[in-house]
Amino acid sequence: MPNEKLARRYATAVFQLAREADKIDAVQRDLHGVAGALDADPNVRRFFRSPVVDRKDKEKIVAESFAAADPIALHTVLLLVRKRRESLLDEIVVQFDVLEREARGSRPLRIASARELSKSELDAIVARLAAAYKTSFDVQQVVDPALIGGLRITMGDMQADGTVAGRLDDIARLLSTN
Repeated sequence: MPNEKLARRYATAVFQLAREADKIDAVQRDLHGVAGALDADPNVRRFFRSPVVDRKDKEKIVAESFAAADPIALHTVLLLVRKRRESLLDEIVVQFDVLEREARGSRPLRIASARELSKSELDAIVARLAAAYKTSFDVQQVVDPALIGGLRITMGDMQADGTVAGRLDDIARLLSTN
């Protein structure tokens, strides 16, 4: 993934600038805002990513449109326009989020269940995992009725599937191999 590596380099530089300026939250918020605004409308997305549009015109329009954004976030987007690397913006935002999470010492945690878990149930699960792995988590709860019951917990590249649907899949695989 060459774009991911290149985006990681940009994101690292932007993250270091934001950390030095003590503006990590503001830069992160504004990078998400700019990326979201540019992707919200298909015509705007085409304009921003078009290699045919004059860079000076595009730079001027982007600067005027996002003048209220944090200067580090704005200049990152303008640099991408100058270097003709507009397509990297979404991946830079993703990589910036990863760097911010790593700086906080947190890991992503995805908990999927067939029904919405109560706050106390979710907190209990997260507390047990945090104690076991000695880390904090950025929790994403997903409701998927197809799981029938139980939980599917994904932490990075590890997954624990304790769902009824997962057990049924295991039984079906076992029966089909015999």
